[in-house]
Amino acid sequence: MNRSQFNYLIGLSAFFIFLLGIVSGLGFLWWMTAGDSNQILDTAALSSREFLVIGLMLILLLVVGYVLHRAFKAYFFTVKELAEQMTLILSANPTHRVQPEGPSEVRQLGQTINAFADRFQSLLADDEAKILSARAQLEEERNRLAALVSELTEGVLVCNLEGQILLYNRRAKQLLSRKLDKPVNGNGAGGFVGLGRSVFGLIDYDSITHALEDIGYHLEKESSRPVSNFVTSATNGQLIRARMVPVLDQQKELTGFVLTLEDITQQLEASTRRDILLQSLTEGTRASLANIRAAIETIEEYPEMDEDRLEVFRKIIREEAEMLSEKLNETISDHTADLRSNWQLDPMLGSNLIWAIRRRFEDKLAIETGVEYEEEDLWLNVDSFAVVQALTSIMRQLNADFDVTEATLRLKRTGRIAALDMIWDDAPVDQETLWAWQNQASIADGEGFPLPLKEVAERHGGEIWCQTDKETGKSYLRLLLPTTNPKPAWHVPILQINSRPEYYDFDLFHQAGQKPELDDQPLSELTYTVFDTETTGLNPAQGDEIISISAVRIVNNRLLRQEVFDQLIDPRRPISRASRDIHGISPDMLKGQPQIEQVLPQFCKFSEDTVLVAHNAAFDMRMLQLKEAALGIKFINPVLDTLLLAAVVHPNQQDQSIEAIAHRLGVNVFGRHTSLGDAIVTGEIFLKLIPLLAEQGIETLEQARAAAEKTYYARISY
Repeated sequence: MNRSQFNYLIGLSAFFIFLLGIVSGLGFLWWMTAGDSNQILDTAALSSREFLVIGLMLILLLVVGYVLHRAFKAYFFTVKELAEQMTLILSANPTHRVQPEGPSEVRQLGQTINAFADRFQSLLADDEAKILSARAQLEEERNRLAALVSELTEGVLVCNLEGQILLYNRRAKQLLSRKLDKPVNGNGAGGFVGLGRSVFGLIDYDSITHALEDIGYHLEKESSRPVSNFVTSATNGQLIRARMVPVLDQQKELTGFVLTLEDITQQLEASTRRDILLQSLTEGTRASLANIRAAIETIEEYPEMDEDRLEVFRKIIREEAEMLSEKLNETISDHTADLRSNWQLDPMLGSNLIWAIRRRFEDKLAIETGVEYEEEDLWLNVDSFAVVQALTSIMRQLNADFDVTEATLRLKRTGRIAALDMIWDDAPVDQETLWAWQNQASIADGEGFPLPLKEVAERHGGEIWCQTDKETGKSYLRLLLPTTNPKPAWHVPILQINSRPEYYDFDLFHQAGQKPELDDQPLSELTYTVFDTETTGLNPAQGDEIISISAVRIVNNRLLRQEVFDQLIDPRRPISRASRDIHGISPDMLKGQPQIEQVLPQFCKFSEDTVLVAHNAAFDMRMLQLKEAALGIKFINPVLDTLLLAAVVHPNQQDQSIEAIAHRLGVNVFGRHTSLGDAIVTGEIFLKLIPLLAEQGIETLEQARAAAEKTYYARISY
């Protein structure tokens, strides 16, 4: 019962009481004027006229009540329902038409509404045709760009400054979402790539911020090459080579960045195999070379030896040489690719590397840092992120163990090698301590990096050592790095934001990131996960289990059909006949499927930082919450229920089933009673409800939740 019906019953009851009071008053007045009270109580003494008057008054009372009831039902409630349907036509479904019922006046009003709806739909169709015509050429350009981006062999991500993904292509999704066959460091699970999701959940946060700092520095200097290259790890353990390009607005302000991604995990493995191979070659050939050298030296030392002894030494030289030749041929044949592999280094101006190290020292460690150059235009071939992290780790140790608060960075050329010195005062460090620091993994302000400083030097083909300057008495750490010639300067064009590839939403450039305080956010700006479950039965408390869970995401008021979660689950228990008749999932379909312990944590990750939406959400949330304690997860997302929101929008509609709501809103129903089909239908219904809620002044998440809690269906629990 809605508020209008409740108020109507209260008003009708009050009217009946009022009429009954009038009749009672007249009876009391007649009693007071009749005279003998004993005669009044004697019904036989009542005259037929008096009895008739009382009877007619009671009949009149019933007739008036019935007429009022019919009038209210025919006019008041019907008109309110017509008003709801009129709002529905204007805001959500122009194809909807009312069914005129009731008195002729109301039917005429319904016909007028339908005529108005026909004209309104015709105008909308004309406008839509004009819009489609105007967009045709632009859409063709978008499709061309979509085809180009989607088929690139490199992964592409476009993000705003808060790290939200605005565009991605198929390759990026494959690269960052897939799982490794052999997990690295216990981490083989891929992340979820999707619009509005954070790139920091897919790629190492420190690598991206370091690259952004580097680009910001280039932009401040108005550099012609504002590009940053780095090598980092993805959350699924793969090693990624990334190139970052800024996205600038018309005022040349940084609004986001483009990342191109390349998987170099196999290259790293090949490089490691090459190192092992070279080591084995060195150790395996040392003995043969020693034998050859010894034989030659003996022949030279004793030129007069007899022919038989000379033949023995010749045989030794020949056999050892043949063994070496055979081993080298075998190695080249089996490991040519490994021998040609190399660590990924990029050209970088030495002064830029010094700036990045100095920035990290001062910001992270509060170390006052000076700079010395012999030539500012010295170009290095380096992995800047690895060098910065490794030196920051050493400086942190100096600061913590020897109270070093000042340092100087010096860069100078020594032939074809550059010497990068980190100099400090009054803190002599013994060689054993420095050796230990060089061989431990870099940890800087809680930011982990897998390569120790010694390995960073080896990857660059350089060396590292520590000594004291005899002239100044200062200690310094020297890292030798390879030099290179600068590449020709080139200009990076500003990304054209009006070209929209396949997976995109550039409107997020102008949207604030996800905030913990979601209640005040407009419904149209939130990110949603619309989900549905299929189960073995309808009694969660009695052990029924989830056998299918599916979800689709809504970002920036758009249903993203390509970003879905769809998984069958082995429930390890029978499925009731009634449930099988509804969803059609048989036990054979669930054989070999993962169990809930594997699926639900993945769904929790898929839905994190979003608002959950479901139809009759109380049931689905109950199924999820029963598993939280056992699996060590918790769904803390806000929840919206399309059943409750539909009751808020259309309180006078009696049928609030998902089919009836979809029909009213003009949503095509397909795939019903499959979890993915229901999730998609629920998502489309929810998008239709948002403008209808706004018509009632319900615009934020807090307002929607408060309105839903007041409905009758909010009392349902499982």
